Amino acid sequence: MSQALSARFGLAVRQLRDAQGWSQEELALRADLNRSYLGEIERGCVMPSLATVAKLAQALDVSLPGLLVRCEMLQQAVPSRGMAV
Repeated sequence: MSQALSARFGLAVRQLRDAQGWSQEELALRADLNRSYLGEIERGCVMPSLATVAKLAQALDVSLPGLLVRCEMLQQAVPSRGMAV
């Protein structure tokens, strides 16, 4: 479950970054993160701390709850493996 959550969170961050027209480097700079770490977040390889999630939300100009809701919406949009569509 946590791997799926990491993947959805990463996708939400990437979608918001793309909507801003920013590179990973630009978002990393704005959020005070290492660009390679941001790449790991977007690929769902790591689950960031709450402090990092807050930095990303602020840099992306969304509320922390708004970022988490977007992640939840992605869960509802993508059926789990093994479930019929």
